[in-house]
Amino acid sequence: MKLLSEIFSTYISIAPYLFLGLVFAGLLHVVFKKDFVAKHLGKNNFFSVIKAAILGVPLPLCSCGVIPTALFLRKKKASKGATLSFLISTPQTGVDSIIATYGMMGPIFAIFRPIAAFITGIVGGLITNFVEKKEVEVALQHDDKFECDTCEIEEPHSHTVLERVTSGLKYAFVEFLDDITIQLIVGIIIAGFISFLIPDNFFADFGGEGLAGMLLMIVVGIPLYVCATASIPIAVSLILKGISPGAAFVFLVVGPATNAATITLISRALGKKLIAIYLTVISVFAILGGLLLNYIFDIFGKPDMLMTHNHEDISLFSKLLIGVFSILLILSIFRMIKNKFKKPELGGEIPNKTFLIEGMTCNHCVANVKDSLVKIEGVQNVRINLAKKNAVVDGDYNSDEIKAAITKAGYKVVE
Repeated sequence: MKLLSEIFSTYISIAPYLFLGLVFAGLLHVVFKKDFVAKHLGKNNFFSVIKAAILGVPLPLCSCGVIPTALFLRKKKASKGATLSFLISTPQTGVDSIIATYGMMGPIFAIFRPIAAFITGIVGGLITNFVEKKEVEVALQHDDKFECDTCEIEEPHSHTVLERVTSGLKYAFVEFLDDITIQLIVGIIIAGFISFLIPDNFFADFGGEGLAGMLLMIVVGIPLYVCATASIPIAVSLILKGISPGAAFVFLVVGPATNAATITLISRALGKKLIAIYLTVISVFAILGGLLLNYIFDIFGKPDMLMTHNHEDISLFSKLLIGVFSILLILSIFRMIKNKFKKPELGGEIPNKTFLIEGMTCNHCVANVKDSLVKIEGVQNVRINLAKKNAVVDGDYNSDEIKAAITKAGYKVVE
């Protein structure tokens, strides 16, 4: 019961801020279309790198969901520096995670986190432009048949206010929420286990307040797949158990920005040189940011983490937001279970084949793969099941072209 109480307390602490964050995420989805982003990043100069970081910080995209958008930017002639700046700054934070960070970790964390993402993105982009003096395609060079417009996610053009609102609500409460639901639940459960199992000040007794704690967070965070929002309750629990705010910040940076799937996708799409810059800049600036944050908290005092245990103190408005968000979360879980056990649709007399795809982790990935396949000659229909990691392709086509298109989109066909 104590364990369940810790998990529940973590959930009700973050749920109201998650709902508000989703609302703003839907608003940004309506305002910032990819063509708008590409318009401002289409030049190979210093200002495009800065614009990429500015636009990347508030956008609610996970570390894998940002890949299709980044590839679209490359198609629109954005420099590699601007592309990498966008790749670094976007997954670290977003409007949803900024609001949740403020609610659970206080204003200093909420302000410091996006500023650090912005600076890290700029540095990574400038280093890339310096290294890449000549604009050449790495993973896709000398391939005249590849058209990177397959990286574009087709979005309906809303012409009325109602259509725009509907598009934003669908993105926020269905597509984006479905992308983070599993990570969020896992993050809350992990936070509960940390609070329940680990004694107070445990990490402080083993060097968690110094550089050792930051290096530990890098080792743990780089391969871990956790979104910017789901990392918050874990970071809060770690601080309560003796990890320094700076070490927790390192986890908040490397956890969302790096994971095995993202590293693979970036390496395939943009080359090993850029992935080396990507990981180095993120790791180094995560530690520098952590050291600076520790210094700031030494001046202003340790942060007061919000882990609500007195449920009677919750306002009526917060209870309403928790209730609405809980319903949305249950519906999201139901959709994923339904997709997991959903039987493939029959293609009638049209021949079809199923391709298992490695690397798809979110709805952006689904759209990216689908857009790559529908352009192939002979393909009549594509049905992708994210839960089962497969694509059923109808039509009379060349299977090798299907596999090549999936590979060029940044994913891998499992034989």
